[in-house]
Amino acid sequence: MTIDQLRKVHQATPFRPFTLQIADGNEVHVPHPEFLWFPPQGSRTIFVATPGQEGVKIIDLLLVASIELGDGKP
Repeated sequence: MTIDQLRKVHQATPFRPFTLQIADGNEVHVPHPEFLWFPPQGSRTIFVATPGQEGVKIIDLLLVASIELGDGKP
């Protein structure tokens, strides 16, 4: 995954919630654009706030296998 691919989904208007599929099988849901942050210098590290857990996941973009658009609800 590249930072440009992620920015395109993150900055889409209107915003659509999405889930990052991580190479280890984990999923990280981004329900709102304010839950995702990345450094302006184009680093490959991103930060995702975890709702309800009051934490932050730090993710290397090289480990993101895909992006699934949608709210993550069945």
